[in-house]
Amino acid sequence: MLTVASMPLIASESPITPAQKETAQQLMATALKSELGFSIVESLTTEIGPRLGGSEAEKRARDWGANLGKELGFDRVAIEEFTMPFWDRGHLHIALTSPYNQELYGSALGGAAPSEKEINAPIVYFRDIHALTAVKDGSLKGKVAFVDGEPMVKSQTGAGYGPSNQKRRIGWQHAERGGASALVIRSVGSDSHRFPHTGMMSKNGDKWANIPVIAISNPDADHLRRLHNLNKPLAISLHSGSDWKGDVTSGNVVLDIIGSEKPEEIVLIGGHLDSWDLGTGAVDDGAGVAITTAAAKLIANLPKRPKRTIRVVMFGAEEVGLLGARAYAKQHESNLHNHVLATESDFGARNIWQLVSNVNPEATKLVDEIAKIIAPLGIVRGGSDVKGGGPDIIPLDNKGVPTIRLSQEGTDYFDLHHTPDDTLDKINPDELAQNVAAYAATIYLFADTDVDLKAKR
Repeated sequence: MLTVASMPLIASESPITPAQKETAQQLMATALKSELGFSIVESLTTEIGPRLGGSEAEKRARDWGANLGKELGFDRVAIEEFTMPFWDRGHLHIALTSPYNQELYGSALGGAAPSEKEINAPIVYFRDIHALTAVKDGSLKGKVAFVDGEPMVKSQTGAGYGPSNQKRRIGWQHAERGGASALVIRSVGSDSHRFPHTGMMSKNGDKWANIPVIAISNPDADHLRRLHNLNKPLAISLHSGSDWKGDVTSGNVVLDIIGSEKPEEIVLIGGHLDSWDLGTGAVDDGAGVAITTAAAKLIANLPKRPKRTIRVVMFGAEEVGLLGARAYAKQHESNLHNHVLATESDFGARNIWQLVSNVNPEATKLVDEIAKIIAPLGIVRGGSDVKGGGPDIIPLDNKGVPTIRLSQEGTDYFDLHHTPDDTLDKINPDELAQNVAAYAATIYLFADTDVDLKAKR
């Protein structure tokens, strides 16, 4: 006689049907053989090139994105414009003048002011950002502050970026308070080449810097440290033309595959269309645009549309403050309750290794099952209470939109990120195809499931 204890356990019914599982597996197989993702990022980086937020090049990129959506047969294509302030890099010359003359490799940081004339001044060395924050008001008058620090610690998740980035974010505020003529910092990136790393600074309230702020390459920063340790008198010459140029038009490109049964419910994926202007924005974030667009196209090629609408957003002006993301959240505020899932690819083009989520309990079970299906791609199931979904998803996440993240291998991402080395040759087509495969299977299953995905966290 069977007792309750001896009865076999009955597995709970899967939220994924056998037919859906088979379709997801077919999508993965197709994606791994497809060159569509690579051809998209090749086209963007080659035909458009660098795409600074608010620039004429970013406008050409929007037109490129809309034309691509039409060529690929998306059901609805739109450009949603918004207004933004435009910062232009201008020219830069920076050189060591004491104890001898040596050209330095530097890059103005986003939001920095120009120098009215050539600055020739002694350098005051600060070991790290903490030392600069302790500077006395007015003590740097007639001098240039240099903040050193260590090269960014490499990690799979990019965890070293935040701590290393503080000198870029807030350093100018303390240098200005000290009366410095300019601020020079060690580049935030993790590379060992003479490729300076750019990026946006933080505002102080509603104010930007009134002084030039320059990041120099890690080898040049190492050189200044060694000279400082030898007690050599350090002086610098610099002239920067970076400045604000007034308000301009930017925009987001929105491509929809309209759902067959619940078209009002939106599964949003995407990347950001703009880039910094030093490289061609291949890994940051042409790859993300290509991965998500290619994945959506493969899903659109299926005999039947999934139940929910899949929306690809090519966000504008991400690098200069998530401006496109904020504009999208504001423009669609009345319909965010129908955005049932959101995620972004914005961490390069290396293999995806982890799936994390922040969805309701019923949808969490779905994520667990999806993780099993994409596991053959080398992807493990991560946490189920991980906020975010990607930088451009933050405004949506803050409004309660459920999110997931397909986490990419990022150990060498900051060797390339925001530098002249961010170019197409750094992308491995097979790794990019793995990303497309993961997105295609995952997003299809979310778009076609009967599970209630609406936020109930």
